[in-house]
Amino acid sequence: MRTDLVVLSVSFGYLALLFVIAAWGDRRAEQGRSLIGSPTVYALSIAVYCTAWTFYGSVGRAAEYGPSFLLIYLGPTLAMFASPFIIRKMVRIARAQRITSIADFISARYGKSGSLGALVALIALIGITPYIALQLKAITLSHAVLMNYPDPPALRLVEEGFWADKSFWVALVLAVFIILFGTRHLDASERHEGMVAAIAFESLVKLFAFLAVGIFTVFVLFNGPGDLFARAAADPALNGALSLEAVPGGGVGWVGTLVLAFLAFLTLPRQFQILVVENVDERHLKRASWLFPLYLLAINLLVIPIALAGVLLANTGSDPDSFVLTLPLSAGLDGLPLLVFIGGLSAATGMVIVETIAMSTMVSNQLVMPLLLRSQRLHLGSHGELSGWLLGIRRVAIVMILLLGYLYHALIGDSYSLVTIGLVSFAAATQFAPALLLGLYWRGATRQGASLGLIAGFLVWVYTLLLPGFAQSGWLDDAFLEHGLLGLAWLRPYALFGLEGWDIYSHSLLWSMLANAGVLVGVSLFTRQNRLEQTQAALFTEALHSSLVYAPLWQGQTTRSELEALLSRYIGATATARVFAGLEHATPYDQPVAPEVIARAEQALAGALGNASARVLINSVVRGEALDLESVLSILDTTSQTLEYNRRLEQKSNELARIGEELRSANERLRELDRLKDEFVAMVSHELRTPLTSIRAFAEILRDGHNLPEDKRRHFLDVVVLESQRLSRLIEEILDLARLESGRLTLHPQRLDLAALARHSADAVHRVQEDRGVSLRLEIAIDEAPVIGDPDRLEQVIINLLDNASKFAADDAPQVLLRLERHKRHYRLSVEDNGPGIGAEERERVFEKFHQIQQHAASGSQTRSRPRGSGLGLPISRGIVAHLGGRLWVEDAPTLGGACLVMELPEAPAGSDEKEDIEKEDTKKEDIRKKKAAP
Repeated sequence: MRTDLVVLSVSFGYLALLFVIAAWGDRRAEQGRSLIGSPTVYALSIAVYCTAWTFYGSVGRAAEYGPSFLLIYLGPTLAMFASPFIIRKMVRIARAQRITSIADFISARYGKSGSLGALVALIALIGITPYIALQLKAITLSHAVLMNYPDPPALRLVEEGFWADKSFWVALVLAVFIILFGTRHLDASERHEGMVAAIAFESLVKLFAFLAVGIFTVFVLFNGPGDLFARAAADPALNGALSLEAVPGGGVGWVGTLVLAFLAFLTLPRQFQILVVENVDERHLKRASWLFPLYLLAINLLVIPIALAGVLLANTGSDPDSFVLTLPLSAGLDGLPLLVFIGGLSAATGMVIVETIAMSTMVSNQLVMPLLLRSQRLHLGSHGELSGWLLGIRRVAIVMILLLGYLYHALIGDSYSLVTIGLVSFAAATQFAPALLLGLYWRGATRQGASLGLIAGFLVWVYTLLLPGFAQSGWLDDAFLEHGLLGLAWLRPYALFGLEGWDIYSHSLLWSMLANAGVLVGVSLFTRQNRLEQTQAALFTEALHSSLVYAPLWQGQTTRSELEALLSRYIGATATARVFAGLEHATPYDQPVAPEVIARAEQALAGALGNASARVLINSVVRGEALDLESVLSILDTTSQTLEYNRRLEQKSNELARIGEELRSANERLRELDRLKDEFVAMVSHELRTPLTSIRAFAEILRDGHNLPEDKRRHFLDVVVLESQRLSRLIEEILDLARLESGRLTLHPQRLDLAALARHSADAVHRVQEDRGVSLRLEIAIDEAPVIGDPDRLEQVIINLLDNASKFAADDAPQVLLRLERHKRHYRLSVEDNGPGIGAEERERVFEKFHQIQQHAASGSQTRSRPRGSGLGLPISRGIVAHLGGRLWVEDAPTLGGACLVMELPEAPAGSDEKEDIEKEDTKKEDIRKKKAAP
């Protein structure tokens, strides 16, 4: 027996059960045994997305527009698949910066701007009000259908007054429930664990209720899905009902609605609250990314069968939104319709609870608190705590938001279907997407661009969706719908700029997103960020980098007593004690606190008041000299001037710090150069002393040894000549090195054949190689290798490479291979040996001045004598090759197995003029010299 008393008793009993679950969840959280620490509970709580629109409206939309309802759920499915890249980043940012809402998130991204946060909150309040009205309408309508079937629902009469409207009392009851479990703590960034547990339970209830009516429809009212679809196919009225042509706007409508649902899922305040603020572990996203889409599949699996059955059974009534209720009612059942009503109540109340908590946080932190902080009336309570008062503001905001939703429902809600109201709010929420998504990945987005973009997109939404709704409800003159604003046809709200044939939601989405994103990008390209914006942009865009940490930005000082006084007033003594836990003995009350403590205090305030208000309050006590509490509150009246002054001080401080760092670096560089100079002088002295000592010793022997045999005298003279030649070569190499490092090495570049030069160089050292027992082999596969270079210097380099290879070849059957080949638009000349090779750690060191590698015997037990040479050949060779635009490096020998020295030079341009090439090379050398001379 369905009576109003039974229905109300069951409804209030259900709300009482939610009350118990929420209380249990909060108690478990206080005991440290969280209920929402499960990824499954997190995934079920995300199903708050499935509101009364899903429970009732999806069937109504399927009955009228076929499979178009699926797009509302494909969008969130795509968003969850992309959660590792988008949602995980949002969760990590929110945890680091104590984000309380989507308005706080966008405000924090753009320099913790209070004005931008207020703009987002205001748009959300206007845009989400229709969605709250939708839930109130669904509850009222379903109750009227349940109580009056088979008669039409008994609608309220306006003249009876609001106290006779059940929607009004539903709004008040929900307000009480939300106040009890949504505003128990001032810190809005803390988890509402009891609320989330209740929302997860409601997700199971509405899924069970919807599947129950679906199974009843398919297997009781019809003999299975085959019978249902056969009868639908035979009904002419249902021909093409499930085809894509039934989607409003056709293919454009399909894509538009999909994009709309994708963006709205990320930007709806209630979804941001559950996805981001209430997330306790970002790893939960891994399971939610497949479990939530599976939930959407389950709750939509029987939508089409219910819609077809509702159309086939004419006695169920004419309102498709009520098919879920009227189908079991038409069979004369009492229990199942009551279960369906509770399921619809779950879908509606879950949305209202989370949405209202999110909206009340935004209204309190972004709209009310910034005004109160600048009000002189705050001084009246300067000696008491304001935390209780702030909670009161949030509770009043909850009541006002629900009454605003009721007012919209009373004035305009009856003119639209459930889905229509929902899509209007979806389009409003998507206006946050450009500022949010571009802010996550583009560091150049600025506050001015985000603000103006939001205003532009919101105005387009108002003109293309909101105002037409009021016009169709009779509250505005509807002439502009048909003829356009001021009679201009191209300003028709549903065919803006002559774009016709689109569904109204895709049409509004296109123009609003073009205006929003276009203005954001355009203005950002021509405006500059302040220092805080730049810092926040870096923290947001690089949030997924594990090495990035949130560094304290405060450079001023304040005492612990001042900071504690400020926090105690706004968040209470208990929360303040948690902030300063562990500092009782580390920091006296009258001493400055560390920047990390200031940052921790700002985060605590941000969790209660939002980032923008927290920034203002902390900034007032940290900057300048120590201030008492009265001075702190009075300075809030001139916050903008103070922030500008502090910004300039920060810039000057950073500039001085940068200059100091540059001076320190320059001083360290000078010390390093001085050390290198001393080492260079010592090495040169050592290298010069060796041949000089030898020459002097043998000259003294020749001077004093009058009776030396002729062969001895000739041998000693030969040694003197050889050492003199060695000394001359060493001096010339040192001079070459000095010219290279100063950029004054004289080269005579010209067009030459590297292949011919390589053959000539090999011929020049062939005899010396034979005397050493080295087998020299050439592999030059190309006939000509035109390059631009100095022939004498390049020959010096090639001979040096061959000489080094012969010294480091194997003791037993030493071999050297010279190879020349083409590589892309370059020529590579490589010289390899069959020696022990050069280790990876030594390959760059061989190009250091005077550095020589110790050669080891094959057994590895004995060290061969040090190879003769100054250790300057390879550094000079690399410098010459670099001056000619090439490279020189060491790698493993691919053929002989030892070391391989590789020289690469660019190919000379075809038909290049020799004089022109020389001029280009001189210009290149001059540029190199200037770069080296620069500090």
